This record gives sequence, C-alpha cells and structure tokens, in this order.
Amino acid sequence: MSESADLLIIGAGPAGMAAALAAARSGARIVLLDDNPLPGGQIWRDGPQASLPNQARQMREQLHACSNIHHHSGTRVIACAGPKQLLVEDADRGWLIDYDKLILCTGARELLLPFPGWTLPGVTGAGGLQALIKGGLPVNGERLVIAGSGPLLLASAATARHNGAQVLRIAEQAKTIAVAGFIAQLPRWPHKLVQAFTLFDRHYRTASHVVAALGNERLEGVRLQQQGKFVEVACDRLACGFGLIPNTQLGQALGCDLDGQALAVDSWQTTSRADHYAAGECTGFGGSELALVEGTIAGHAAVGDVAAATRWVPRRARWQGFARVLNQTFTLDPRLKVLAQPDTLVCRCEDVPYSALVGHADWRQAKLASRCGMGACQGRVCGGAVQHLFGWQPSVPRPPFSPARIETLLCLEDTPVL
Repeated sequence: MSESADLLIIGAGPAGMAAALAAARSGARIVLLDDNPLPGGQIWRDGPQASLPNQARQMREQLHACSNIHHHSGTRVIACAGPKQLLVEDADRGWLIDYDKLILCTGARELLLPFPGWTLPGVTGAGGLQALIKGGLPVNGERLVIAGSGPLLLASAATARHNGAQVLRIAEQAKTIAVAGFIAQLPRWPHKLVQAFTLFDRHYRTASHVVAALGNERLEGVRLQQQGKFVEVACDRLACGFGLIPNTQLGQALGCDLDGQALAVDSWQTTSRADHYAAGECTGFGGSELALVEGTIAGHAAVGDVAAATRWVPRRARWQGFARVLNQTFTLDPRLKVLAQPDTLVCRCEDVPYSALVGHADWRQAKLASRCGMGACQGRVCGGAVQHLFGWQPSVPRPPFSPARIETLLCLEDTPVL
C-alpha cells in the first residue's frame, strides 16, 4: 500500500500546523503526519486535564476544513525507503509515502541530566510531568519540587499547581543577574512579559540546582544547592528539565546538515538537501511564536509562494531575537556536568553507570563497550546526556527508527532501504 503527496509534513505541532495551513492555499495535496492523537505537539498537548489555548483550537478547525490536507495521527516514520519515499506506520497498518517536497517539524525533547537518585519512582522530566498531568495523572495534594533551567519550569509548575499540587520549590540553575537581565528585556516582547508575570511563583529560586534525589524504594526528598548552600526538601515528586534537544534524527537520516545540535536551514527554511525544509524547534529554540512563523515561511516556500514567505521574514527576525536572549540567559552551568557519581546510571535502559563511560573516545566506542543507547529508547534519553557530559556526537540513526511490526517492514521487500 502506498500514498503520494505534493508536500509531506512530519510533525503537527505549531510549526507543522502553520506550514500545512500556509501551503494549503496552493491547492497542493498535503499529508501531515504526527505520532500524537491530535494536532498540537507537546506545547498544545491535549488530554482530560489539558486547557488548550484558543489559537490551537482555531488552527485545528482550519486544518479540518482544508480538504487538501490529509492528517494521519498516531503515525511514526519507520524508515527512509527511497530518495523521496518514507515507510510509516500507525496502529493499524504500515505503508509507503512518496512526496515531492518535505517539511520537517519534528520538534524537540527534554535534556535529562543524570544525578544520584534520578531513576527513583517519582522523578520525571519537567515537560514529562506536564504531559502526564494533561493526560490525567492525579497530583492533587502532592508536594512537588521542580528543578533545571528555562521557562518550562514555570509552565510545568503552573500546570501542576492548577491541578492541586503543592509547589515547594522551583530551582533555576541560571544566575540571578542573568534572569534579571532577561526580564529587563521582555518589554520588547510584551506578550512574553505578561506571560512571565502570569507564571511567576514565589517559590522560584535562581542560582539553584538539584544535587541528588533522596529515597529508597521511591522519592522521599531532594537535595539542592541553592545560592551556594545545600538544602534538603521533603517531597513526593521531583521534575527536572535542563532545556531542550532538537529532534534531528530523521533529518540526519535524510542527509540534512546540522548547525550545532539543530538542523541547518537558510532564509527560506530550506535544509542542505533540495526540496527538504525544516521549521520549529528541530532548527533551534524560540518558543511557539517562532515555530509558527518558521512553519508559515516553510509552507509558503515549499509551494513556491516566495512573496508570501517574504512577508513573514521581519516577524521571524523579531522572534529570533527573543530566542537569542532566551538561550543566552539559560546557558547551563558547567557544574551540572559533574552531578553524576561513578555509580549513577546514565543509560537507564541498559543499566550503564557513569563509570562505564568515562575514558571512551566517542559515542560509538562507548556503545560497543557498554551498550549505552542500545535499549528501548534507542539513546533518546542518554544520547543527549552523554553529548552534554562528554561532547560526543550521536551517530546518524539507522532504520527502523522506531519499533515496527513485521508486516510494516515487509512493505520494503522490493525497496532498498537508504
């Protein structure tokens, strides 16, 4: 079974939705793939305890109203099957999609750094906790500590507090002067200034970071280094997030170049591979506003409407300015690289401790010696951690990119996999 598209968009977060709507006016046949049940990505994740903004609802309605946009939910890319052909799978079947143009809107994932006790039940990522709560996790009455870096900490705390959790501490590793400087620049983006005041929590502390999660069978408390002093806080749940890592694996598999950790793009959001574009947080971080603008430019450019794309360039420059300030403010302190002890697990899937990785030259050598990154998550968690800790560049992924059924893989029987 196969399908064809004039424009294939991978990822239905803000960037992917904006790209599809921008391109739809051309009349092109657009196929939009996403592994979530509904469009919105992580930032507009739906669920029984989610509160979607009006913009997300409106964009969903617009997507549904466009007859030339075909949305496949719960769908993952399994392999690159040809120069412009992907093997994909949903809950019911696997099939091949041929395309003329492609836009990658694969988003980002949390950077999780290892520290003693981080594998205890009750410890999650900051964004992970937010997703769990939106999905129905009860947190009413629970004592919560959130640690790490960036605005996601405040957003996660607000979600938890709204659902009845008691937020005891928000530990931001950035220095006080850096955060103060960030706030001083927010009037350049009034919406962000209002958002900052809305999310502010009196338990927010700068120059603070997690040292260890405490407990035996499950989390009982957390040890923090707070402005040079060690403090311990008893809690039921700890959520840690140290920023985001662009999801570039599919782009790399397609032959797209990187710019640092993100996919490299030009002024039209074109990657190094012709007819392949990228937008949103797989190209760098700047929030949903920048993702929406980049997606719109990519969508117009992919269908050849350069004039329409050009009109969005000044707005992109404005939000790129916000992204630069954001990323400079929340640069990670080098001390976070030495949180792990020799026996601290780095790869949770394969039970690989920090001591088993020290001394290796690169990611490949460490994998061969320790199986780090060869478990169920295929390095999606530990890959980012070892890149931050040791500077290792993860290998280009090989298919299948996700677990797949035999029936799906049989679609490749007569097709050489790239």
